[in-house]
Amino acid sequence: MARRRLDNLRSIVTGASSGIGRHLTLQLAEQNVNVVAVARRADRLNELTSQSESLSGNVVPVVGDVTDPAARKNVLETCHREFGGLDLLINNAGTTAMGPFVEASPERLRQIFEVNFFALAEMTREAIPLLKAGHKPMIVNIGSVLGHRATPLKTEYCASKFAVHGFSDAIRGELSKYGIDLLLVSPSTTDSDLFDRAIEDTTEKNWKKSGAMGPEIVAQKTIRAIRNGRHEIILSAGGRLMVWLDRIAPSLANRIVARYGQ
Repeated sequence: MARRRLDNLRSIVTGASSGIGRHLTLQLAEQNVNVVAVARRADRLNELTSQSESLSGNVVPVVGDVTDPAARKNVLETCHREFGGLDLLINNAGTTAMGPFVEASPERLRQIFEVNFFALAEMTREAIPLLKAGHKPMIVNIGSVLGHRATPLKTEYCASKFAVHGFSDAIRGELSKYGIDLLLVSPSTTDSDLFDRAIEDTTEKNWKKSGAMGPEIVAQKTIRAIRNGRHEIILSAGGRLMVWLDRIAPSLANRIVARYGQ
């Protein structure tokens, strides 16, 4: 993968109104990256745009749901119209649900996959013509350590992030002939409002962990990986330990997860 300068890159960040996406947008704009910031919540996007006014990069808000083909088309057309092209696509939009899979509705599974996987895959497909003409183009998919080692009670979320992992690994090779790089970012639990905005929570658990990584740190590490030309980063020591334990001693990992993961 190519090392790259961030100055004057043209980018899209989905799920930009809060959490990791918000910090990615602001930190990129601080480094003179132009950003089309995409989210469903207009009030949050307006706040983000106001915050970015003193930064060197230009932030253009687009209100839309990335599961809607018309909204994705509008995002790409806006990026081309405002910036003249696209160099960096960051697929960050995501959702979750908590509770036993056997008690959940089929709609919960489909809703999570629509946001976390299908929208990401289709945004990628639709952005490729613009990226082909970009400067050292890159796609960044925000996955999860749970896309490497799944845990109970977030079955649909884990499955969607495994799909993102597999999709990223597969398409990376296809895109190399066009000079398009792909980075998969796998955070552990992040201190964001993901759980507050969950589609459903049928548990009585407190999912917000003390010591969770701040979204600003996730954004910093992601931007460093973009600059350094990485293929994949697993952001926490605990996440890396869990992944390696699953590879080296899967039976032990299964016992630990079954006992402590729910």
